[in-house]
Amino acid sequence: MQSTLDADGYLLDGQPARGRPLRSLSGLIDFDSAARWGSFTLAAQELHKTPAAISLQVKQLEEAVGFALFVRHPRHIALTEKGEELARTVAQVLRELRTKVDNLRGGQDEHMLRISTTHSFALKWLAPNIGRFTDLHPELDIRIESSDRLVDLEREEHDLAIRHCVTRDHPGVLFEEHMVIAYSPALLRPGETELTLADLTRFPLLYEDTTEYWARILRANDALQGPYDFSRSFSHYGVLTQAAVAGQGIALVAYSIAHDDIRKGALRLIRANSVPYPRGYCFIVAPHKAERPKVLQFRAWLQAEMAAMARALERAQRQ
Repeated sequence: MQSTLDADGYLLDGQPARGRPLRSLSGLIDFDSAARWGSFTLAAQELHKTPAAISLQVKQLEEAVGFALFVRHPRHIALTEKGEELARTVAQVLRELRTKVDNLRGGQDEHMLRISTTHSFALKWLAPNIGRFTDLHPELDIRIESSDRLVDLEREEHDLAIRHCVTRDHPGVLFEEHMVIAYSPALLRPGETELTLADLTRFPLLYEDTTEYWARILRANDALQGPYDFSRSFSHYGVLTQAAVAGQGIALVAYSIAHDDIRKGALRLIRANSVPYPRGYCFIVAPHKAERPKVLQFRAWLQAEMAAMARALERAQRQ
């Protein structure tokens, strides 16, 4: 017996079809494709089916879940609000399922290391340095996901996460962050060898989100008088650091994010008294993944790299 949904997403017999089992994975696959393409016709091309077959599978899925997934227009389809929510979940589940099946088919899971970290850390620290780890462990296939969303390491495929965190009492602290004042050598006038705190009034002062730590470091160096130009802010330290490298101004940056540019000479530091900063980078892993050899190998390498970076910071602060 076929059923039809009304405009409110209910069956025409008035019952919302709750509790009906989802009997076919095919319906979810067809729905995922139609949601991505916004078209039954294009979904049919991707899945080598007919548009009518896709439409039927989606209709049966709507009857199973008890609400409309698409609004049908004469020339196109559009996801409903509930359809959008379900589409996001289905897409994630299908990605995880395909990844797991591929790993089990090839026996590759133990040779694949999946790392989740922030955009800034991935771009400015991990990508430039991961080659040293792969040189030590060429048998591992490295997958890096850069995202600021929190991941569920118990449920998702990631082996570990590296996150910006409050370091106090955190068991996985890798690096205690420090804020430093950095500038591009391109800002130097002919004959100048370095910039000092007295030069801050000559350039825009770059920052992430808030001027709070600029105020703290200026106060710690008896340099609050200004006037200063705080006209440029950025949402991520990675973008902020790139702006400093490009010579857009003098930046208050996280040392870990600027470390590679400082090491290469693309950025220089202004000598100044530092102020406490309660955050840093932490290593996060689910208990059932913590003792996997690939995770232990990466953690040991990362700890050694972070220790070397901390020593480089100490040397820079003594200069």
